[in-house]
Amino acid sequence: MTRKKILITNDDGYESKGLAALVEALQPLGEVYVVAPATEKSACGHSLTLTRPLHFIRLDERHYKLDDGTPSDCVFLALNKLFKNTKPDLVVSGINIGSNMGEDITYSGTVAAAMEAVLQGIPAVAFSQVYAEGGKSIDELGYDLAKDAAHTLVARIFEGNFPLQPRRLLNVNIPPVAKEACKGFKVTRAGNRLYAHNAEVHYNPRGKEYYWIGLPELGWMDTPGHTTDFEAINDGYISVTPVHLDMTCYEEIEHLGEWLS
Repeated sequence: MTRKKILITNDDGYESKGLAALVEALQPLGEVYVVAPATEKSACGHSLTLTRPLHFIRLDERHYKLDDGTPSDCVFLALNKLFKNTKPDLVVSGINIGSNMGEDITYSGTVAAAMEAVLQGIPAVAFSQVYAEGGKSIDELGYDLAKDAAHTLVARIFEGNFPLQPRRLLNVNIPPVAKEACKGFKVTRAGNRLYAHNAEVHYNPRGKEYYWIGLPELGWMDTPGHTTDFEAINDGYISVTPVHLDMTCYEEIEHLGEWLS
């Protein structure tokens, strides 16, 4: 029986502990290939590098880093270099250090890698490990729960079919709790973040002003009647959100037509 082929990438870079944990979790399930950015590319969104050449650096038989490439570059170019004659059965991105919930998925390089995969006709899942401000760090918490979740979901996919239609992906967030404290999986919708404009202004030794964008707080709007990714995480569940790339606001089409006429 032919083993399934799994392409793994991330946005935290090829040396990320989350990436190593994901590889370890999925190796029993198939033939694992890794193409990851050479450096951290958090919040790069669904960007491709068009203004300079990119170079694969081989680390192992099926393990590469892409010099200064984005997660979307990694998926796009891996299909050219490693999968010329056949596509991988699944692309898995992560395990991201930190959450990717609500509108943050539009910033996320982790989710963008999964987006690139589904655009190329390949099923994809993105995994992120949430950590709470003032709570345990990821190093303290570890990746045991995230590894179990990744193994369980990918095994389920390989046992049957990918559960979504084409051009749709699974965005999975892992709560910041020990494995034995997790309450299981919960299907969710993406919540709505509360955004601020956190940035610090500094001056270099020559007096030139520069800015450093700060980390946003994990604030969310109330959404009565819906179970959001934030609520599931807050209650100790693994959040599984189906995401599609069609960003059309269908409920506004008729109103917009009336407005234009």
